[in-house]
Amino acid sequence: MKKIFLLILFLPFLMFAQKTTILKGTVKNKNKKAIENVSVEFGSTGTVTDKEGNYSLRIPFKKEIVLKFSHISYRTYTHKTKAKSRNAIRFSPILVLKTEKLAEVIVKDRRKEAEGIISIDVAKAKAIIGANAGIENILMTLPGVNNNNELSTQYNVRGGNFDENLVYVNGIEVYRPFLVRSGQQEGLSFINPNMVQNINFSAGGFQAKYGDKLSSVLDITYRKPKEIATTLEASLLGGSITFESPFLDKKLSIIASLRYRDNSLFVNSKQIETNFRPRFTDLQSFATYQFTNKLTLSYLSNFSLNNYNYQPTSRRTRFGTIAEPLELNVYYDGKEENNYLTLFNALSLDYKLNNEWSFKGTISSYNTQEEEYYDISASYNLGEVDANIGSDNFGEVNFSQGIGSQLNHARNDLDALINNAQIRGTYKKERRQLDFGLKYQNEDIRERIREWEIIDSLGFSIRPPNSLGNTQPYEPFTGPIKPFQNIREDNTVNIDRFSGFAQYNERLFIGDHEVWYNLGVRAQSWSVTSGSNSSHNQIIISPRAQFSIKPNWKKDMLFRFSGGWYSQPPSYRELKDYYGKINVNVKAQKSIHAVAGMDYSFNMWDRPFKLTTEMYFKDLNDVNAYSIDNVRIRYRADNVTTAYSYGFDARLNGEFVPGSESWVSVGYLKTEENIDNRGSISRPSDQRIKFAILFQDYVPNLPNLKAYLNLVYNTGVPGGAPAYADVYKFQERLRDYKRADLGVSYVFADANKQYTKGWLSKFKELTAGLELFNMFDIQNSITNTWVRDVYSKNQFGIPNYMTGRVLNFKVSMKF
Repeated sequence: MKKIFLLILFLPFLMFAQKTTILKGTVKNKNKKAIENVSVEFGSTGTVTDKEGNYSLRIPFKKEIVLKFSHISYRTYTHKTKAKSRNAIRFSPILVLKTEKLAEVIVKDRRKEAEGIISIDVAKAKAIIGANAGIENILMTLPGVNNNNELSTQYNVRGGNFDENLVYVNGIEVYRPFLVRSGQQEGLSFINPNMVQNINFSAGGFQAKYGDKLSSVLDITYRKPKEIATTLEASLLGGSITFESPFLDKKLSIIASLRYRDNSLFVNSKQIETNFRPRFTDLQSFATYQFTNKLTLSYLSNFSLNNYNYQPTSRRTRFGTIAEPLELNVYYDGKEENNYLTLFNALSLDYKLNNEWSFKGTISSYNTQEEEYYDISASYNLGEVDANIGSDNFGEVNFSQGIGSQLNHARNDLDALINNAQIRGTYKKERRQLDFGLKYQNEDIRERIREWEIIDSLGFSIRPPNSLGNTQPYEPFTGPIKPFQNIREDNTVNIDRFSGFAQYNERLFIGDHEVWYNLGVRAQSWSVTSGSNSSHNQIIISPRAQFSIKPNWKKDMLFRFSGGWYSQPPSYRELKDYYGKINVNVKAQKSIHAVAGMDYSFNMWDRPFKLTTEMYFKDLNDVNAYSIDNVRIRYRADNVTTAYSYGFDARLNGEFVPGSESWVSVGYLKTEENIDNRGSISRPSDQRIKFAILFQDYVPNLPNLKAYLNLVYNTGVPGGAPAYADVYKFQERLRDYKRADLGVSYVFADANKQYTKGWLSKFKELTAGLELFNMFDIQNSITNTWVRDVYSKNQFGIPNYMTGRVLNFKVSMKF
């Protein structure tokens, strides 16, 4: 009777034991130290860790549960698990400190959000994986920003071109080389990510304090060192060394960086067989000296030398359809030698008169000396590929549709000197701020152009349009051979510019709702002199406004509206037409911007997230239409075009993985132009759909092993047109751009993981890893090579494919 009673008494416990199992483990931080009093729970069941970080918990058998580990000092961590047997299982997570990402105290400034400015974390910009890793590379993951050339640091924003983007470093505008025609020639970006402290970006509707461009602003601030440190980076693509230190009781601070880049690894993965070693070097420094609490002197310098020696040997490209495949074979002779020397110096003086008034004066000088020399002959054969699987010649070329050759020659030299001086002032009073400034700039550009192309097809020279015709090979032709393209110009251009701005900002409350608004205006006057030709003095006025409101709602939301009349006075490139001639009377391109956006901050999975959306519209007139040759822009140098752009951008960023911020970007764009009232066609930058992911992750039990995924998908842009062709007849698009880059790295030491013994104690930071570029080996094209079909007289656009899959090893250390 007692046995039956005991069986009835313990039966529920025995049944419960059969349906549960024991989960236990140890909770630690990154330094492998146990964490006490961590709450471990699922549903309504839970426990806490002891002094050794140990915990034990019964969980259901064969049922998926979500474990939640929470502590006041650490980020909450969740984990899905399922007991597949009745044996005890272990799970020992690593918790991340809530404050570990903060190298210094950061105060959240909603003013940037109200201004429509995206602030980007510098550590992410340095860690992101890409062929051109750095600041511009992370911009490609943002909505509204596009680029189909991974070897280029240039980018299009919301339908604009490369020349429509402002770039500032410490309030000083920086420039890019003039003659660069290929992404392979570009070298290093001016912006050195090893020296950057803050990154701010606006894709449109920006304030009057920024310059006179149509598309975007990238505003970079270099840091002032607070400690002595040396950072070394090395990879199969090159390396860098950065030294920083304060001196003289921290009154003087200097940071300097030397970089070297060799793109041979990427070029060797392309379809063209070459003897090619592009080498890029730059030396950059930023120094500040604080005389008093009110007076500070800053000096920024850059020396850059890019050598591009290119000797192609052969090329083989297959294209077309599965049913009708075609193959282009090209054999080259000759070489290309390009050199770009850039010098930049800027001196700034900051003076704080009192708590309300402050002033900044800057003088800067930019000089670029560029040489573009090449003589390259190419013999080509365009043929049909045998697509019959049962044929003995399957996959081989069995019929030639086009045979010919061409010779390209150039001796182009350019020397540009841009000097400017400006002064800016700021008046702050409580929640009000007034900014104003004046600037004078002189541009002295001298260019010698000697560029021609001869095309031969089936034994006779193809002459330029509107020249004397011939009936070869049926009748002999005795006229002189003329190049198909021939540009011979000597340009000397001098541009004087005076510009200024004033803007007023205020932050106030309407009831319980917080409001920001900004009203501003810019003006510029300029004149152009080229040889004996001079332009009349031209003036533009650019009013701009912004309004933002943060309602006092339970949901954290911010609404903003911005716009204005934006103008872009012509630069030297915009004054030069397809044939190298200068039109001194080119007017400023004008655009009306209208932008409406919303930020919604919320918590998901007990972690912070933010959704940012924007709608925009641009109405453009006096447009200077252009074509794109890889990354070189050739303008019409007239103002007979109108255009428009509109679209929608969205970005969701947050901690998809605890302690690591990632984001997803989506964008839609449509932009068209009407050249001389002929009707609307797509602009060269008409990139309809954009999708991008920047994802960071780490192994929970090994948090120092990190992974970075950079994924971009862009729909195709118009593929351009052959020389002298009517662009209205060539509107076919390139294939969609798809690329995924993956990086895996291990952090041996950083600010949160320091050693007092052993060889790792010598490092403040040490990271090593592998980078896999274009991991799916997708063939992306940037432009077309145009080849003639002798029978149909048509021209085929043969895609120029970009880089294939490339593996790189990288190591970074800081002492």
